[in-house]
Amino acid sequence: MFTLYGISNCDTIKKAKKYLTDHSIAFTFHDYRKDGITTDMVNEFASQLDWQQLLNKRGTTYRALTAEQKQNLTKDSAISLLVEQPAMVKRPLLVVNGQYHLGFKAAQYDEIFKL
Repeated sequence: MFTLYGISNCDTIKKAKKYLTDHSIAFTFHDYRKDGITTDMVNEFASQLDWQQLLNKRGTTYRALTAEQKQNLTKDSAISLLVEQPAMVKRPLLVVNGQYHLGFKAAQYDEIFKL
């Protein structure tokens, strides 16, 4: 069983879920807004991926940060922001056999699942 993390109303999440369903790949979906997100969870993500990669810099939540907040981001401050503002976590985040994958592209998932 694999875990897909994200926010249910995200278009990219919808594409990833459709891909997994269409390919009969069993997965659980963890919605940050409904199921929660914790500092421990984000620390785990950051231990597997570069914390800067976890930031969704294209989203409105990140763009709404002040210039000072953006300039002074550290791993610890970013993790706190990601817990407070789960929409800032780049998505989807897919965990497959202990491997962490960010984003969605069909070709990327084809490679992950050897399709």
